[in-house]
Amino acid sequence: MTKIERIQTGLRLEKRLLKVLKALAEHLDISTAELIEAIALHAFEGKAPFSPETRAKIEMLRAVYDLDLTAADSHTTQEMD
Repeated sequence: MTKIERIQTGLRLEKRLLKVLKALAEHLDISTAELIEAIALHAFEGKAPFSPETRAKIEMLRAVYDLDLTAADSHTTQEMD
């Protein structure tokens, strides 16, 4: 087992995105922070972080929480005043 040190951070995320992440973490029985760590580590290696079954769950949760943002939106969003 690899030992790591975690720190507290003030991460700001889009509201609907956070709802989907929290619901997915609950579904996977892990914390939201662990989910974000896993997504980042997979992305850094160019690997897909989710199985086809988990992707299907994500699509369901995106519909539930009206999350219509895509990866393309990550460079074009503007925070509301």
